[in-house]
Amino acid sequence: MGLVIAIESALQDEVRTLVAELNAVLLELTPPEHCHHLTVEQMADSDTTVFIARDGGVAIACGALKRHAGGIGEVKRMYTRPSHRGRRIGEQIVARIEALARSEGLRRLVLETGDRHHAAWKVYERAGFTRCGPVLDYRDVTWSVFYDKRLADWRLDRAGSPT
Repeated sequence: MGLVIAIESALQDEVRTLVAELNAVLLELTPPEHCHHLTVEQMADSDTTVFIARDGGVAIACGALKRHAGGIGEVKRMYTRPSHRGRRIGEQIVARIEALARSEGLRRLVLETGDRHHAAWKVYERAGFTRCGPVLDYRDVTWSVFYDKRLADWRLDRAGSPT
């Protein structure tokens, strides 16, 4: 059957298990007061789209796009089970998030990750994200690293049309 990445409801037991695993990993690396978790219920809100990667029908990775005002999308809840790491599944999920954001006309993707999450940094940097200062309403603290990717260049060409 192989790997399949699709938009799914966050309100499934398998997704709840993935998110619990993600939260446990994050809490090993970051103090709780500096973790910015979305609950599964928040992930099910209409402003958020959840992608689930399945291998042989089993949920093994997740990621989400949360929409904000001003044409900004936020990459959230990225996680791949240890058994499936090294296969660039996270990069595939980020690509799906980016494709959806572009199709909806979002102008920018942003994210916050931890200062000890080196594997996550590689995923985002390979996807063309660059480090930046604090995004959205996140505070600039030692525990946080921020990334940004412009999806649209709103400069006008000589005819006055967006390029």
